[in-house]
Amino acid sequence: MTDAYLGNPNLKKVNTPVEFTKEQILEYQKCANDPIYFMREYIQIVSLDDGLVPFKMYPFQEHIVRTIHDNRFTICKLPRQSGKSTTTISYLLHYALFNPNSNIAILANKSSTARDILGRLQLAYENLPKWMQQGVINWNKGNIELENKSTIVAAATSSSAIRGGSFNIIFLDEFAFVPANIAEMFFSSVYPTISSGQKTKMIIVSTPYGMNQFYKLWTDAENKRNDYIPIEVHWSEVPGRDEKWKEATIRNTSPEQFQQEFECEFLGSVNTLISPAKIKNMAFKTPIKSNAGLDVFEDPIKDKTYVMTVDVARGVSKDYSAFVVLDVSQMPYRVVAKYRNNDIKPLLFPHTIEQVAKGYNHAHVLVETNDLGQQIAESLQFELEYDNLLMTTNRGRAGQILGAGFSGRGSGFGVKMTKQIKKIGCANIKTLIESDKIFVNDFNIVEEMSTFVKRGQSWQAEEGNTDDLMMCLVIFGWLSNQPFFKEMTDTNARQMLYEEQQSLIEQDMAPFGFIDDGTPDHEKVEVDEYGDVWHPVVRKGL
Repeated sequence: MTDAYLGNPNLKKVNTPVEFTKEQILEYQKCANDPIYFMREYIQIVSLDDGLVPFKMYPFQEHIVRTIHDNRFTICKLPRQSGKSTTTISYLLHYALFNPNSNIAILANKSSTARDILGRLQLAYENLPKWMQQGVINWNKGNIELENKSTIVAAATSSSAIRGGSFNIIFLDEFAFVPANIAEMFFSSVYPTISSGQKTKMIIVSTPYGMNQFYKLWTDAENKRNDYIPIEVHWSEVPGRDEKWKEATIRNTSPEQFQQEFECEFLGSVNTLISPAKIKNMAFKTPIKSNAGLDVFEDPIKDKTYVMTVDVARGVSKDYSAFVVLDVSQMPYRVVAKYRNNDIKPLLFPHTIEQVAKGYNHAHVLVETNDLGQQIAESLQFELEYDNLLMTTNRGRAGQILGAGFSGRGSGFGVKMTKQIKKIGCANIKTLIESDKIFVNDFNIVEEMSTFVKRGQSWQAEEGNTDDLMMCLVIFGWLSNQPFFKEMTDTNARQMLYEEQQSLIEQDMAPFGFIDDGTPDHEKVEVDEYGDVWHPVVRKGL
């Protein structure tokens, strides 16, 4: 076995002479020109039932290969167990064989998963005829190098996975399962690598898993906001799957799991603060400007009133310093800008806040002052002398009250996030969003909404996710509940919501009439769970 690589009889070592027959030359050329023919004739895979078998491609798999072959950017939304990884690695093997000096990266949510995918590619390579193989220079669990100078590496998807390298093909497997912060950093670091060549291919393949970076890329592809060619496969296109199979699968899993993993619907987490139906129908827009974490959706308009709510990172690497700017001139309120950055230093963050707030007509700024937030608020007030920083006063059992200035004890800049304030803020922002009284068009906020869930007695991000932008909205939810908000905006959000709800009740009850208890309307009051007193609307002339 002198021609074997390190004693492996299935692999050819470098510099092994090969004498091609005329038929083999023609076959080699045919395979080089037609990846589908190559896969049909020479790729073998492991079947759970039958062991090593030829790869019999389904029509949708052939369509995927043709699309990848003819385009630079491809994104595939495929159901579970549809042979998506097998199809892609077969193409990668073809590319490495017939395109000398190619660099290929296989990236997955875990390094072990990426190495497993490479292992399946290696198995297919070992079962190629020797005359078709390239000699092996390097062969291990993490990478292979062939005699034609083509290389294939396997790694976990991260911002540093392929930094500094030059790749002809990057394959992202199950990209929806990559944590949101890693996925975002990956694209910010890897895009220069992709765009450096004119023929570099990016292949993204995944089953949906929440509303994340994969969801954004897919949605943008569908709406032609990026260069990716979208490919969607229905579970019924996989042979052997029919209604009987569907019923059995749902019976052994759940309707929700089937909906996500086989119907390929983008579903958020369960028990989210904002209803899943509302999140699913929220459309996000591309910012008109983006720079260093700041996304602008609407430029400032003269005489409009803006509010900025600020959440400061707690010094944990995953946390972001964030703020949201809202147009509160009239309902529905609108998110006009947002900032999110996990690299900015506390020393610099106040300057960013001031610069953006001044641009938006000296927006009212409310800072959450837990942890480092107090330092940020004091810097805005004393060093930068920002003239529209909101303050609160602690009024005992009533809690923090907005807009009292320095009158009395317990006055301070910003608002300290307590259980009660968070409860009020969550309840109000839920009502505002679900009743279309606030428009949110930012992808990162929608993404956080889909993982902002009930945990114990509170609401927070699911494990592995962030909620910094959502907390900015929660702060605004509490702010909109404050009497001082009416003075700021000349809009009483609480009263408007109350009137609308009363109107809906009246419409629902109109066919049946109301029971009159004899109490004059102007004397009837209602006290909500937060102790706020609600008076009925008295319409003159009625």
